[in-house]
Amino acid sequence: MKVLLYSEGLKYIAQSGVGRAIKHQMKALELNNIEYTTNPKDNYDIIHINTTGPRSCYLAYKSKKQGKKVIMHAHSTEEDFKDSFFFANLVAPLFKKEIVFAYGLASEIITPTPYSKKIIDSYNIGLKCTPVSNGIDLTRFTYNEKAANDFLKQYHFSPTDTIILSVGLQIKRKGILDFIKLAKKMPKHQFVWCGYTSKWLMTRDVKRAMNNLPANVHMLGYVTNMIGAYSACNIFFMPTHEETEGIVVLEALAMKKPVLIRNIPVYDDWLNDNIDCHKGSNNTEFVSKIQGILNKHLPDTTFEGYEIAKNRTLEKIGKQLINIYTA
Repeated sequence: MKVLLYSEGLKYIAQSGVGRAIKHQMKALELNNIEYTTNPKDNYDIIHINTTGPRSCYLAYKSKKQGKKVIMHAHSTEEDFKDSFFFANLVAPLFKKEIVFAYGLASEIITPTPYSKKIIDSYNIGLKCTPVSNGIDLTRFTYNEKAANDFLKQYHFSPTDTIILSVGLQIKRKGILDFIKLAKKMPKHQFVWCGYTSKWLMTRDVKRAMNNLPANVHMLGYVTNMIGAYSACNIFFMPTHEETEGIVVLEALAMKKPVLIRNIPVYDDWLNDNIDCHKGSNNTEFVSKIQGILNKHLPDTTFEGYEIAKNRTLEKIGKQLINIYTA
């Protein structure tokens, strides 16, 4: 069995969550001794497609006509496209039509969580859709003191600073506006955001907020030493309003960091408040939760959080992919 892992325009999405998911698929197959290629000109038995552009659709159609199994990986939904880039809400219905058409070319669909499966099922595509986590590389995401010290030195933080870390695109959907407002309420703590979005793609409200940052907000852009960032932070905070999974949450859990997330449906099936993470619904609750975590008035969730990550290792994800490929 040889699998074609296909991703259109990979160089443009390499640093995104989808880009990391694709790298995870490669390693997951390697760990299970499954041969794969990323070159559509190679011979292959199964095609696993991560994008929905015209070339992706052409390959899906062509492969299916040849009798090959076509897996479409539904990383995107209309719901998580909204509140992202300039004009995104205006074109969201068209985006939905595009992805429904693309997903409909498959033999079967994979999506990261039971929540995103419910959304895909609601599109009435008429194909089997199986939730498979994007997974986490536990060999990479582990605490590293040297990397933490290098991060602090590079970005001029003190070892005594309290760092609240978030990772993602600088877009409204990711909760960046609440992140900045929260920092204003907690000026003694350093709020650090890793991730980059071109200002040409930002919505007006995000641009305004980015042009008026409080002194304790640090927009670092793309950070190469993410192990250091995770290792150095005191709390990982994910205020996103919508996700299909959120690989960065898995990364923080794997790093055994206290994780604070927005209480949204995508986490209902696999993350539990005050057990393996902490959840809040608004900035008032986030302030209270951050204070509770730092003061140790809330339960330590890092052990149980790590267990969540352990259940999503790339070796286990690879076995789930194989089951889908061979079914």
